[in-house]
Amino acid sequence: MKDFAGKFAVVTGGGTGMGRELARQLIAEGCSVAMCDVSDRNMQETIALCTSDGIPQGARITAHVADVSDEAALIRFRDEAMAAHEADKLNLLFNNAGIGGGGSMVVDDRAEWERTFNVCWGGVYLGVRTFLPALMAADEAHIVNTSSVNGFWASLGPHVSHTAYAAAKFAVKGFTEALVTDLRLNAPHVKCSVVMPGHIGTAIAGNSRKVIRGTEEDTLTPDELVRARQRIGRMGLDADQLTDDAIQAMVAEQARRFLEDAPMTAAAAATVILDGVKAERWRILVGDDAHKMDALVRADPEQVYEPAFFAVLAKEVGWQLNGIAANTRD
Repeated sequence: MKDFAGKFAVVTGGGTGMGRELARQLIAEGCSVAMCDVSDRNMQETIALCTSDGIPQGARITAHVADVSDEAALIRFRDEAMAAHEADKLNLLFNNAGIGGGGSMVVDDRAEWERTFNVCWGGVYLGVRTFLPALMAADEAHIVNTSSVNGFWASLGPHVSHTAYAAAKFAVKGFTEALVTDLRLNAPHVKCSVVMPGHIGTAIAGNSRKVIRGTEEDTLTPDELVRARQRIGRMGLDADQLTDDAIQAMVAEQARRFLEDAPMTAAAAATVILDGVKAERWRILVGDDAHKMDALVRADPEQVYEPAFFAVLAKEVGWQLNGIAANTRD
């Protein structure tokens, strides 16, 4: 698929971050897009940006509220999208939606752990299941599943538990790799790619909290404040000396830094992904940090979960020791 003009794409998580930028760039190339998200407000902002960019004649973008971890919601999204675009086939499926959270299998809340896993893994699996017939009906099609560098390195460093997100992203990577052969044997006109971004400037930290608690409110709940104090304590800092307002400010600043100080923007990441699809690459690493991490993990796999390895990795990729581990997806 060398270009996207006249094609029809589905993008999950289209309200913010890479999903928004994928939608904008697809529309700019003349591809029609149906996107879903749990926030209609965010999707309307995406549509406004696409309209401002200029929507080519013949291309359309539609927004559909759906939780990708809910199969019934995804089926409803599919049916609404196909009807709205008067389509009976699909060319591109971007299973992009994801959240962080969950953290520890041992000390953190089971419901949050499973919510994170079910969105990040279940959303990909159910997305493929739901849209596969429409993809197979097309002359050419491509499935793009978003994993992460945490799909080959299950850590954010020695002081942060990260089992839910990492387990889900490993599952996405393995599933997509297995699909390469499955599709080649049974639907050779359908290709697939696994996307593994490094630190991309998105609002995943704040958005994840909102999805898990089911509200647009930014202020931390009492339970979230307790967990934030515990994480700060595990990093060797004295959280008892910090007020609730100070904790709130720290979390907000960390989310801001993750978004604004990232080495790669969501727009640049979307371009890398779409170029990878055009080149039919099944494995798309996004960001210099992702490439460096991949090389380091492959070079010394037995040591990758030792504190000394993280110190080397942080230096190589330019992460602060208390930076990405503190302010990313947990």
